[in-house]
Amino acid sequence: MTVTLADVAARARVSSATVSRVLNGNYPVAASTRERVLRAVDDLDYVLNGPASSLAAATSDLIGILVNDIADPFFGIMAGAAQTEIGGPGDGSGRAGGEKLAVVCNTGGSPERELTYLTLLQRQRAAAVVLTGGAVEDPAHQAATSAKLAKLADAGTRVVLCGRPPLPDSEAIVAALAFDNRGGGRRLTEHLLSLGHRRIGYVAGPLERTTTRHRLEGHRDAMNAAGLVGDEERLTVHGPYDRRSGYDATLELLCREPEMTAVVAANDTVALGASAAIRDRGLRIPEDISVAGFDDLPFSVDAVPALTTVRLPLFEAGARAGRLAMGKETPPPGGIATIAAELMVRGSTAPPRGQ
Repeated sequence: MTVTLADVAARARVSSATVSRVLNGNYPVAASTRERVLRAVDDLDYVLNGPASSLAAATSDLIGILVNDIADPFFGIMAGAAQTEIGGPGDGSGRAGGEKLAVVCNTGGSPERELTYLTLLQRQRAAAVVLTGGAVEDPAHQAATSAKLAKLADAGTRVVLCGRPPLPDSEAIVAALAFDNRGGGRRLTEHLLSLGHRRIGYVAGPLERTTTRHRLEGHRDAMNAAGLVGDEERLTVHGPYDRRSGYDATLELLCREPEMTAVVAANDTVALGASAAIRDRGLRIPEDISVAGFDDLPFSVDAVPALTTVRLPLFEAGARAGRLAMGKETPPPGGIATIAAELMVRGSTAPPRGQ
């Protein structure tokens, strides 16, 4: 059932005129009253229309792209590629030719901020929403996200997931483009095992992220297949997907296992931190310790030595998500596509000393 201005007024215990004044922002309203109105708007998922918002329309030219961290190349590449498909090209005349306005929403990795942006995009009647990167593995958050996406879809918003698996019991999405993180993680560790490594440390991402779990599962699948069981927890350290995490976690792993011969990092940025920690301990890469990353970010090939990693086609996935959001491309069968990961073997990995 559609929520009306009167419903919001009743919930906030104010007049409809007061709700309009708060939403329009053109008339002074007491701070406590304004807070009650905005809380009621959030509670009821009220969508602005008519005089309440000059941006509201049956169909909007706005498309939201949600990222965890726009400064992280992983998200920046996908968002940039999607924006290219969403924003043009036009006919070259300078006139509008069906393009949309892509707005990048930086959540900072906060599940609450992600829901807030989805609510704001719903109120602006966004034509489409693209959610990038791994999801938070919390049942309450997943349920709230599924409910929010269902409301967006009911209002005509096209929902595309890029780089994350589909939500359980969610039929609101147009398409989910999921990376084969598990398969990539397995192939990366199999490569190290084939070189002769057995004492392999793993610098994982945040515990609550799907990307973290899938990559770690791939690594452990390979270790278990090689009969190397029992040290999984001791040789795994979790942390953020940043350089500092890679540095600190690698020092911790070297303390736990001084005979470690290889480090697998959650992503390439973490691998840079791991490499710095190894060098600061007076060790060489790959002569003393091999280092491997994930994602194949642009700087990976320029690292010294060049980084062995798993390539995810970030630009291609982002561009495809943009086309799906615009309705330019037919969704994959069943709405779900798994995007392959490719092992890139470079100079940062070699057989352990003595082999």
